[in-house]
Amino acid sequence: MTMTRATGLSWLGIVRLGLVQTSLGAIIVLTTTVINRVMVVELALPAMLPGILVGIHHAVQMSRPRFGHGSDVGGRTTGWIVGGMIVLALGGVAAAAGTVLIASTMFWGLVVSTLAFVAIGLGASAAGTSTLVTLAKHVAPHRKAAAATIVWIMMIAGFAVTAGVAGSFLDPFTPMRLLTVTACVSAIAVSVTLASVFRLEPKGSLSAANQEALRAQRGGFSLALRQVWQEPEARRFTIFVFVSMLAYSAQDLILEPYAGVVFDMTPGESTSLSGLQHSGVLLGMILVAATTLIRKNASSAVLRRWTIGGCLASALSLVAIASAAAFPQTWPLGGNVFVLGVSNGAFAVAAIASMMSLASAGKEGAEGLRMGLWGASQAIAFAVGGFLGTVAIDVSRLFIEDPAVAYGFVFSLEAVMFVVAAIIGMRLRSAESSEQRPAPSFGEIAMVEVLNAR
Repeated sequence: MTMTRATGLSWLGIVRLGLVQTSLGAIIVLTTTVINRVMVVELALPAMLPGILVGIHHAVQMSRPRFGHGSDVGGRTTGWIVGGMIVLALGGVAAAAGTVLIASTMFWGLVVSTLAFVAIGLGASAAGTSTLVTLAKHVAPHRKAAAATIVWIMMIAGFAVTAGVAGSFLDPFTPMRLLTVTACVSAIAVSVTLASVFRLEPKGSLSAANQEALRAQRGGFSLALRQVWQEPEARRFTIFVFVSMLAYSAQDLILEPYAGVVFDMTPGESTSLSGLQHSGVLLGMILVAATTLIRKNASSAVLRRWTIGGCLASALSLVAIASAAAFPQTWPLGGNVFVLGVSNGAFAVAAIASMMSLASAGKEGAEGLRMGLWGASQAIAFAVGGFLGTVAIDVSRLFIEDPAVAYGFVFSLEAVMFVVAAIIGMRLRSAESSEQRPAPSFGEIAMVEVLNAR
């Protein structure tokens, strides 16, 4: 068996769960990029349409806490991972069918596409949340950063490999090719998931306290959610995830236009900036994973320092990018963007690893609910972050004539958000101190909130 209660999840087990993330990414990339392109280019539909459908997929992910609670109540995550992947796969195939149907019957095509993206959001929420819950419950503390890096990189690999391979099979494009490729990718994803989780989760690994907590929670999602929200650390970490991921995602859609407008870069040159940033993100993740592995006694306090440091470094990098507009001929924008990527990667993977550590820091039996709550917060931030970044640019351009100053102002706002996230992160306790501290009473929570308000 790949993992036992004594040793936790082995490296092979972590990679197997990473393959689940690869499968998840493979289906999602088809629906968010390939089908998006087909709707806009081949079918000449408004770009707003796929944007709304992708927005639905993000909005549905507010269901993550409910799926996390389901895995808590059942005491096992394998069924949620497999079930979620099947729903995701069916949603992917339905999205392709809806896209094909739009060409002949707009109304029914939109109905099928809408239902498909709802299924995609539900499937991704169930499978993704339960995968992270499994990691949170069964990965040794000093391996959490490395585990987060592995599954993140493997999900990105799913994006990249699927986009390249599926793209080659889609040419020359026909509706039937789209359906066939999507169905094949979805079938492979489900098969890989089934093989990856087969006998991965141990039986009888719940403690007596955890089993008692599960019995108390059955049928009480609302009560369980209120109890988790009353935990100061869970609530504070939810806010931290939202603010930091909002700042992280708000830069995505404005960096390349900034390079083109202010630095007069060609589309190819500005696209290369994105490559530099992603390379930096990968390096930042590897640095955090390597340092926590070298220090086998590294606690979650170390992850917290990486998280805070990454947020502050991201803020400084954004301020530098904003200042670069004054020196468009001499400023090393590429190097600046690479440093931003390193900072983003370090903070992101440390935050995910901290999430995995803190999920088990409170009362037993609510790990999935906590992970789902934080996953929903991250999904909402990603859903609105890119949109708000572009809106901020448009609004700034109405009042600021110089585009360089307008872009600099928005980048500075994003830097402020990272600083705010770092301040919130400084108030977070480590998982070890949270575990040692008894759960606060309702009166203690109320008193803390009153003092904070003053």
